[in-house]
Amino acid sequence: MRNPYFPVGLNLAGRTCVVIGNDREAEEKSAALRECDANVRRIEDAAGLGDEDLDGAFLVISTPQDEQLSARLRALADRERFLLCCIDQPKHGFVAMLAIAKAGPVRIAISTAGLAPRIGKLIKEGLQRAMDGRFARFAEEIAARREDVKEKHPAAEELAVRRAAMIEAASGFEADVSFRYPGWFEER
Repeated sequence: MRNPYFPVGLNLAGRTCVVIGNDREAEEKSAALRECDANVRRIEDAAGLGDEDLDGAFLVISTPQDEQLSARLRALADRERFLLCCIDQPKHGFVAMLAIAKAGPVRIAISTAGLAPRIGKLIKEGLQRAMDGRFARFAEEIAARREDVKEKHPAAEELAVRRAAMIEAASGFEADVSFRYPGWFEER
């Protein structure tokens, strides 16, 4: 068993992120990075990748399943100090992509430390179904109320007032989660 990863959210606005690959995964990662206002540099031809293509990179995501490329990227990441994710090759990178369910401003990340990605995907899909348009509107309304409360009670000593107002605003919201397991597991 691998050690669990430390989940973290990154503020990538304005940071250079390089995506290597010419597949659906590379396209999805590029789009997700753009959604975060990252400065995305896409390199579709991994064979033509030069070390200089990674100059100034904060995060590099590589999608080709190429051991030689991934080992080379790891050596560069160690030397140049950028974050590296080699999709489905965790021994080379030190960043794992998390399954993300999203609606409005809410992002829920699911990690299985790369050991059970199918389970992460199924949990994501279940959460995504629950996080429908109504949920997104509710989350956006809560965010707007939070800003209103901060504006009406800006002083540091009014923290308790702000906290109480937000607890009250979310009062009545509940989330229920359940899991069903395959027969082979239940029979054990």
